[in-house]
Amino acid sequence: MQEIARDLAIVPMMIVNAYLVGSAESWVLVDSGTPGNEKNIREAAETRFGPGAKPRAIVLTHGHFDHAGSSRALGEIWGVRVYAHRLEWPYLDGRSSYPPPDPTAPGFFSMMSRFFPSRTVNLGDRLEETGSSLPALGMGEWEVINTPGHTPGHVAFFRRSDAVLLAGDAVTTMDLDSFVATLTKQQKLCRPPVPATTDWQQARRSVHLLAELRPRVIAPGHGLPMHDAANELAELARHFPIPQHGRYANEPARADESGVTYLPPAPVDAVPKIAASVAAAIAIAGVGAVLLSRHREASARRNCRSSIS
Repeated sequence: MQEIARDLAIVPMMIVNAYLVGSAESWVLVDSGTPGNEKNIREAAETRFGPGAKPRAIVLTHGHFDHAGSSRALGEIWGVRVYAHRLEWPYLDGRSSYPPPDPTAPGFFSMMSRFFPSRTVNLGDRLEETGSSLPALGMGEWEVINTPGHTPGHVAFFRRSDAVLLAGDAVTTMDLDSFVATLTKQQKLCRPPVPATTDWQQARRSVHLLAELRPRVIAPGHGLPMHDAANELAELARHFPIPQHGRYANEPARADESGVTYLPPAPVDAVPKIAASVAAAIAIAGVGAVLLSRHREASARRNCRSSIS
């Protein structure tokens, strides 16, 4: 846990971040990481705000499992509500799965997305709509910025007084397309995570909108916070890199308040077939090695008996 701006601290977890927003008298948790991070987040909150610290609410930038994963458990522990944009609700109350991640899109993160779930936590009746609720939660200085593209109801939060941006996954500050950059968290302002971004035209418009805010601090869902990067954000907006191929590169998924209404056709994914062929070859080679070993043992025994006789 580290303070990065006034009344704002980051709680880093592997490759995703949560944020503590506010003071000991009144604070909220923005995003909650993957499932199983309840202990880490509670310890960070108590380190910052004191023993037994409890937020007014949990507020989500969006509902993907790596941002909402611990929200149900924490909501139950703390007895608080979880706030999300209305278009995120069908994925957070069990009505719909998100569009499946696209493992055929370019980059390391896309390859790894074969192991990502499409479903996230089910918050049931604990859900509340973000809307105009921030002042009541003690976030009166913050604005909700609608930034769809990565997900239908993705939002960011902006504080104009000191130009601090909680960006969620609208942008990242690490290159998730690169294995080495992901491992080292080398700072670079980048597009949203490729395999789970399902409307690239909207994602580009959202980055343009954020660039117009000229943020002084960019606090992302993935990567370390960046200071004085408004020019880099403007450059990203001017030359926003839409993937050259992939399920959602040329045609978006569509959704409404009930969930997903249309998915582009799934492209051919050769990797599972290749992996299956490799696994089969390894298995055949293993069986062959066992049979060869048994044949040699049998020959050795026969030779031994012949020598004795």
